[in-house]
Amino acid sequence: MIFAILFSSCTKMNEYEKYLEGTSAYTQKIDSVKVYSGRNRVMITGLFTSDPKITETRVFWNNGKDSVSIPVVRTNAVDTFKTIINNLEEQVHNFTIITYNKSGVKSVPVRVIGEAFGSRYQASLANRPITQSLIDASNSITTKWGKMDLLSGAFAIQTIFSNNLDLENKKEYSVKADTSIFKNVKAGTGFKYRTLFLPNSTSIDTFYTDFQQVRAYRDVTSLYLSNTGPFTKATLSGRWGTLAAPWVTNAAAKNKGGLNGGYTSDDGGAINWETYGNDPVINGILYQATSIPLPAGNYTVSFDEYSEIQTNSSVYCVAAAGGDGIPVLANLSTALAYRALYNGAVTGTAAPSVTDTRSFNFTLTTSQVVSIGFLGNVAAAPRGNYFRVKNIKLFSNN
Repeated sequence: MIFAILFSSCTKMNEYEKYLEGTSAYTQKIDSVKVYSGRNRVMITGLFTSDPKITETRVFWNNGKDSVSIPVVRTNAVDTFKTIINNLEEQVHNFTIITYNKSGVKSVPVRVIGEAFGSRYQASLANRPITQSLIDASNSITTKWGKMDLLSGAFAIQTIFSNNLDLENKKEYSVKADTSIFKNVKAGTGFKYRTLFLPNSTSIDTFYTDFQQVRAYRDVTSLYLSNTGPFTKATLSGRWGTLAAPWVTNAAAKNKGGLNGGYTSDDGGAINWETYGNDPVINGILYQATSIPLPAGNYTVSFDEYSEIQTNSSVYCVAAAGGDGIPVLANLSTALAYRALYNGAVTGTAAPSVTDTRSFNFTLTTSQVVSIGFLGNVAAAPRGNYFRVKNIKLFSNN
């Protein structure tokens, strides 16, 4: 991004004398000039410090093809000059500023550079992402904001919501804020927000993204799922075991001697496949069905992971219609929805690894039971793989 650059040209003495040749006096040039960027415009400011005879200032740009004349009324004090140049193309512009007295005697030109922003900059802007937006029993929404590139010029978030008295609430948050809380939100409405940008530190105009409507999700995990983390075990040998009910573990998931697999005691109990020195996992499946049918509507599945899964392997979190489990890899497209765990570690190594929260959405048009779980195809060579899922959650925005 190009920021406005300000400077005054200095004329060598011989050039200055040549400029004044044939004149007996000259007008004082404008001092302390600054250029402020804007939306297809700039603002230019400066100071008149001493010459009381200045009556006019002209600003030239576009190689002198365009100009504007500004009358000047001097006082006995230091006077401020300010003008806005409108209808500029989105680019860097060179400006020349010359002062005049009533006899037409002019000053040494002052040259400055400034930048106008417009549709190209606007098109590059994106709303700040949201990682999670949850509503509680009191209809207060807690929103966790995603990371934002501050070099884009983003500086604030503007939010609007209606409260339970149907009164509109507007508020701005710093783009550096990680979490925002909206209290007593009108039921079923959510909130909308947009991100505010200044293209550079001298900008006189704020740029905005379009407003984006957000529906908050309600945590319904405990209503439909159980043993969701820290996970409890059914069997255990050393660090490795199997998940306790209602989780179902297929035979392919038990890569630890055919008895254990899919569970580790790490982190106090986590979903896991580890293949160091063990058989690979091929279409290993861990799942549980919702305890009762989910109502028609929109849902989000979220899970916290640590993963050093290599590029030669894959693990997916999957939601599938019905209570009979989730599909194998060849039939993954038949699922309601799914999200891959990180698998960017270099083959044969444990790096790079990732700790993050991942999620995916699915929609039900009719009420039905849903199976939610993990599908693994995890290689054992040339070096084993490892990951763990600390918890899994289900959210509804119905």
